[in-house]
Order: sequence, then C-alpha cells, then structure tokens
Amino acid sequence: MDTTTVLVVAAAVAAVLLALAVVVLVRLVRARRDLRRAGLPSGPRWVFWGAVLYFVLPTDVLPDPVYLDDIGVLLLALRSLRRFPERAGLPTDRI
Repeated sequence: MDTTTVLVVAAAVAAVLLALAVVVLVRLVRARRDLRRAGLPSGPRWVFWGAVLYFVLPTDVLPDPVYLDDIGVLLLALRSLRRFPERAGLPTDRI
C-alpha cells in the first residue's frame, strides 16, 4: 500500500464516522424536541447541551478525525433523554 491509498482510506473512514455522528446528533435534537412537544420533561438540560458542546468543541478525548468518542457521548445523551420520562413514572405514549 502506498501513502496515497492509506490517506484516502483514512479520509473515507473519517467521513463515514463524521456522517454517523451528525446522524446521531440530529436524532438527539429530534428526541428532545419531541419530548418537549409532548409536554414531557426531557431531563437535565446539561445532558443535552453537554453532548452538543462536546461534539462541536475541538477539545476531545480523542483527536477530531476519530469521532468515536463524540458518537459515544451523543448516544449516551440520547439514551438518557429517551429514558428520563420512564424513570420519572410519566406516560410515554404521547411521544
């Protein structure tokens, strides 16, 4: 393998991971919006905004071309938002 091939493959993997991170971010925003429209609490605001800021800010645990940590933080925030009404004992049939 020559250097050009390695760079192209690395760029393609980084692009796929970035696209996946953006998809998860969009799902997180939609989940929060749906909870608010249904009149249900969406949990602590810091969970949502912390995940968004972690994704946007350049300081990460792993360097930015590797979006695995960003995806993990976004998925944890999405899980937290989706489970908050259940834990609070609220009906989730309005979502």
